[in-house]
Amino acid sequence: REDELSELVADIRENEKPDAVILVSHNGMDVDIKMASRVVGIDAIFGGHTHDGMPKPIEVKNAGGMTVVTNAGCSGKYIGVLDFDIKDHRVVGYNYKMLPILTDFVKPDAAMVSFITKMRNTKYDENVVEARSSAMSNNMDRLDKTYDEILTEKLCKTDQTLYRRGNFMGTWDQVLVNSLREEHDADFAMSAGVRWGTSVPAGHDVTMEDLMTNTSMTYGETYVSELKGAQLKDILEGIAENLFVQDPYLQSGGDMVRMGGMDYTIDPAATLGNRISEMKDDEGTTIDPNKSYKVSGWAQVGSVGNGRLMWDVAADYLRKQGTLDLKKVNHPTIKGVKTNPGIENYAGKLI
Repeated sequence: REDELSELVADIRENEKPDAVILVSHNGMDVDIKMASRVVGIDAIFGGHTHDGMPKPIEVKNAGGMTVVTNAGCSGKYIGVLDFDIKDHRVVGYNYKMLPILTDFVKPDAAMVSFITKMRNTKYDENVVEARSSAMSNNMDRLDKTYDEILTEKLCKTDQTLYRRGNFMGTWDQVLVNSLREEHDADFAMSAGVRWGTSVPAGHDVTMEDLMTNTSMTYGETYVSELKGAQLKDILEGIAENLFVQDPYLQSGGDMVRMGGMDYTIDPAATLGNRISEMKDDEGTTIDPNKSYKVSGWAQVGSVGNGRLMWDVAADYLRKQGTLDLKKVNHPTIKGVKTNPGIENYAGKLI
């Protein structure tokens, strides 16, 4: 909606005569950069949606001068602080810092602490709705337990740090796809590349609360279906196109779907249909495009899976571990990104 934005900025400049115009955006960094290059009159953009904090602002030139694009990241880790140097009612300079939030130094709000304590001491009852399916709306194993009792259960210990925020895969994601494959006796499993969730350092206990931060949503049902190898490739290609199409305005955000039991190679700079190659199972066997495979997953928006909820599936998987030791993480091989500073340190193989 560039035209509308341009008209709005022009109207504000002409009629309200501010010293500076700031845009608060949830478009994502790539979209904000393109937009800043085409819309004049905006001094700075405070961006969201891109969850990684950008330590330096991007200066974007446009027909009217320059716009500063910033993004301070997610989860309250930082506050972006932008100081303008304004002379004669216009911006002539700026200074930008990302201010870290040290939660131990922030005094908790007494009313919020009281509310949280009350909620955690509330008992789970038959009125709780955990799923869209009435058959799984309630979990009788949780009945009459307080939320604190439920959430503080220690499921296992972990030998590896469990994290979520990789662009292609994370160790928490591997836990989810492993548990899906086991639950549904599936060849492969898919888990959406969502980005919330608490990390658990190596050597620590994994609690139900840790798991819930990574899985709780209103559409947590799991499922299993039959897909041919060619269909699997088409799914991966479609998701990659959504993420890596060159025009930022056509990207919808998010991360690559997590694949359990399968390794593959991806070339983000390639075109639709040509990004995904070398699809192989964990034994190294090439995926047959004409063969049918059992594929499990969760978090379907348009339909309701008939499998158990993701957090219960993963909780049972973790309870069996004793000490979690992920023997393999299905990181894909990524082509053409060795010089990309945003991805060069990714845990997977780069070529």
